[in-house]
Amino acid sequence: MMCDICGKDQGTIKLVTRSFGKKKNLLIIEDIPVVSCTACGESYMTAETLNEIERIKMHRHSFAIKRQVEVTVFA
Repeated sequence: MMCDICGKDQGTIKLVTRSFGKKKNLLIIEDIPVVSCTACGESYMTAETLNEIERIKMHRHSFAIKRQVEVTVFA
């Protein structure tokens, strides 16, 4: 895949998990595609991916599955 940052054909797709919000508004989205370039070391999300994240956040109650998650505080 062509890297949008350096233009070299060294971009690969990695799937990541990101959290959005806090406490009762916490939303975790899994398997987000991120372009990672081995040539320049940059990682980024495409505009299409960012738009889909915003759509998921807006309609989270239609998509989300409730799961219990362990939470701790850095001490």
